[in-house]
Amino acid sequence: MKVASFACSLLCVLFLSLVHGQTAAESKPVVADEVFKNVQVLKGITVNQFMGTMGIFSAALGMSCEDCHTSSDTGWDAYAADTNPRKRTARRMVTMMTEINRANFGGRQLVTCYTCHRASDRPIVTPNLATLYSEKMVESPDIIAPFPNAPSIDQLIDKFIRALGGAERLARITSFVATGTSKGYGPEGDPRKFEVFAKAPGQRTTITHTLDGDSTTALDGASAWTAAPHRPVPVVALTGQDLDGLKLDADLSFPARLKDALTNWRVGPSDTIAGRGVQVVQGTTPNGALATFYFDKESGLLVRQVRYAASPVGRIPTQIDYADYREVSGVKMPFGLTIAWLDGQDIIQLTDIRTNVAIDPAKFGKPPAPRQ
Repeated sequence: MKVASFACSLLCVLFLSLVHGQTAAESKPVVADEVFKNVQVLKGITVNQFMGTMGIFSAALGMSCEDCHTSSDTGWDAYAADTNPRKRTARRMVTMMTEINRANFGGRQLVTCYTCHRASDRPIVTPNLATLYSEKMVESPDIIAPFPNAPSIDQLIDKFIRALGGAERLARITSFVATGTSKGYGPEGDPRKFEVFAKAPGQRTTITHTLDGDSTTALDGASAWTAAPHRPVPVVALTGQDLDGLKLDADLSFPARLKDALTNWRVGPSDTIAGRGVQVVQGTTPNGALATFYFDKESGLLVRQVRYAASPVGRIPTQIDYADYREVSGVKMPFGLTIAWLDGQDIIQLTDIRTNVAIDPAKFGKPPAPRQ
């Protein structure tokens, strides 16, 4: 499947264009139909959910922004036009999908765009003989059921903590600053300076310095924002399950209390990643998002995290792979991270981590809008 570049796919707006930017310190999340023009179906969801929904359309259909929208160098208004009949078709498809789930599954989201399309602009209706008689790719389920005779969640998290260096050593680290490089997908593939600022409990900011401006995600412990150039809304406040995801990343930066971060823990079956055995574990965030962890069965280290945020047309996955663990101040930290989501991928290689350093509190506040 062809995926558009980070800048294009993330900006893919199916029905509309920008009317005005997001104001500061709203008492409630700004919803997409308050920000964009010509929203007819996807009303009442946050801007970030809306953009994630665009990512699902792109992944499900194997398309990018220009396949449905009229782009313009003069602004986002052209994205609101209905000159392309695919936009009207998409509205009908979303309505049809919602009705199928309501009428047949009690409103549960069991049929989505991806259920039928599978990266094709038309639903797949005929079995493919080439795939029928070849080795099949096993896809992990979103929801993990408890597996009989599996280790307990306490055993697995305790083993993870010991593998990192132990709870006592972890508790000694209360902040860190990391630097390295980040390489994006496709045309974003040149290495760019990357920084992480983290402070316990629950504060974390990442900055990717691009030629077009900084791409920043900031969490001050309670509120979070994402800011990036070439987006219809330059700075977006994250709420709900999106906020939960950033809080989880902050908890994993100081993982001694990981178990308390989620509820409804369940231990699933074993699996393999890159030829190594892993134990699958899943929990639920405060706002109901699913988070799945893959712990190396031998070392106990965390190999992968996959979390899912809700949207009107399916779950929005984010996957983070952890590698290249090195000892820093007596504990092991991952220097290699690969972050994949529906609109792009970042391959991060850290080169330096400094622990227990003073960090300006402003680093965790709302970032400024990048230049456009």
